[in-house]
Amino acid sequence: MPNTTNPLPPETERLLAKLNPIQLAWLSGYAWAKAQGAGAESAVNFDQVFNAPTAEPLKVTVLSASQTGNAKSVANRLADRLKAEGINVNRVSLTDYKAKNIADEKLVLLVSSTQGEGEAPEEGVVLLKLLNGKKAPKLEGLQFAVLGLGDSSYPNFCQAGKDFDSRFAALGGSRLLEVGLADLDFRATADKWIDDITAIVKEKAAASPSTPVGASSSGTAKPAVESQYNKDNPFPAILMTNQRITDKSSEKDVRHLEFDLSGSGLTYQPGDVLGVYFENDPALAAEILAAVGLKGDEEVTVDGNLFDISTALQTKLELTQNTPAFVKGYAELADNAALSAIVEDAEKLQTLVQSTPIVDVLNEFPATVAPEALVNLLRPITPRLYSISSSPAEVGEEVHLSVGVVRFEHNGKVRSGGASGYLADRVEEDGQVRVFVEHNDNFRLPQDHGKPIIMIGSGTGIAPFRAFLQQRAADEAEGKNWLIFGNQHFALDFLYQAEWLQFAKDGFLNKYSFAWSRDQEEKIYVQHKIRENAADIWQWIQDGAYIYVCGDAGRMAKDVDKALLDVIAQQGKLSAEEAEEFLDGLREDKRYQRDVY
Repeated sequence: MPNTTNPLPPETERLLAKLNPIQLAWLSGYAWAKAQGAGAESAVNFDQVFNAPTAEPLKVTVLSASQTGNAKSVANRLADRLKAEGINVNRVSLTDYKAKNIADEKLVLLVSSTQGEGEAPEEGVVLLKLLNGKKAPKLEGLQFAVLGLGDSSYPNFCQAGKDFDSRFAALGGSRLLEVGLADLDFRATADKWIDDITAIVKEKAAASPSTPVGASSSGTAKPAVESQYNKDNPFPAILMTNQRITDKSSEKDVRHLEFDLSGSGLTYQPGDVLGVYFENDPALAAEILAAVGLKGDEEVTVDGNLFDISTALQTKLELTQNTPAFVKGYAELADNAALSAIVEDAEKLQTLVQSTPIVDVLNEFPATVAPEALVNLLRPITPRLYSISSSPAEVGEEVHLSVGVVRFEHNGKVRSGGASGYLADRVEEDGQVRVFVEHNDNFRLPQDHGKPIIMIGSGTGIAPFRAFLQQRAADEAEGKNWLIFGNQHFALDFLYQAEWLQFAKDGFLNKYSFAWSRDQEEKIYVQHKIRENAADIWQWIQDGAYIYVCGDAGRMAKDVDKALLDVIAQQGKLSAEEAEEFLDGLREDKRYQRDVY
């Protein structure tokens, strides 16, 4: 029986599949004319149509440079929104993106967080260096928009986002939307930016040929079974252990904390981080209320809900991280000449913000403030993120943290960090702490168990390396492991000393180099140990080693970076520029990974 549904032979179907929409439209008219008995001369010249250049469909590349996952989640939401509008989207995390490909892009939307003293997050370093370097490509054909995520309590607010935006423009790119700047409570700002840029992209797409909707989702894979608990719905974990692991006479108070995740469905890998929600010290809340003349029982609205202001300060609002916005807002209410003079001087304002807690701004420049006005000055509490110091292969359904407790004195009073003080001083063992897991795909052990690793960290930067060694031991990995660790004193601050000695005895810590900065007159840090072991560092790199750095972004990580560049230049007989290219190559190959804060 003849095929009346589709009478075309297979070879014709194959030909039709190769035609673009314009060619198909012409062919439709041509075939109709032939069916009516008209000659080919009644149709448009066939060769002209088939050989005519066709406009390229609009494709949008959505990039993310993320450190803790916030920029990644916003970029994912942006990509999903664009796909829902019928836009062809290529979604890539910068950790999986070749920086040189930026020269071939037509429309890029980038969401970037900021770390340290205004630097790009680890996965964005290579691209930003390319954009700032001698080999920066011309980007006249690029249309772009950038959203920056940051923390206004730091002086270089959203600096990485600003830097990406300015370099794209300086290299010839066309800005579609002013750079967005989002604070810790970023959702409202990010949602508006997504709305605005989506409207702009839709207009451009309407003027382009249609194309099938598609998207790659590099770096966005989710576990097959996802826990119901996340940042928006944290799990009430039981705090099983709270143990101080520095000596009582040490200047540092570091706690080893163990939480029970049983029944949560939460999973993690070495290198991931744990988000911790906390409550403020009731004594701090009371001191703030007294400073502004409030009793504590006044009712206020936070996130659409009614609270007495004492409860709101303890459970809903950020009290320990000062910001320029808070000081400026309070100065307007206080009508204090001295404070107003500080606000008018940018340098003095920043100094006050960095050195003076919120409560002491109120104490030093007292004024009576209405309840709602006080609430409007303060940001919502945001969870703190800590590197996980355990492997599930070793501890099962537990998760461990190594937390340095922030304590300092101001005007004769001892102050504590919001989350670290809560965990160390106010949560009893067997008490509940609301937690969630943030996956950090930019800080992962090599899949090849035979590869050597070099772990470099100071202070609580040792946390993920404890997890790494637990995992390597569980995997019986053949690759060699080298720990370069620094702290103040051997006798007081050697975190997890017995465990490292056991790893060495069991053959899983093959080399170790310790830097005790205060045990001798001349201070010795981890960067000194890197230079001291230059030949071995270079040999391990030649053997395929992966290098990991964890700790303070502002000083330690920069000093380590410089020491590694010196070693590479010296041992590899390379120029400074060649050494930098070599280290960037390790970064792109995921053999140089940093978890810095």
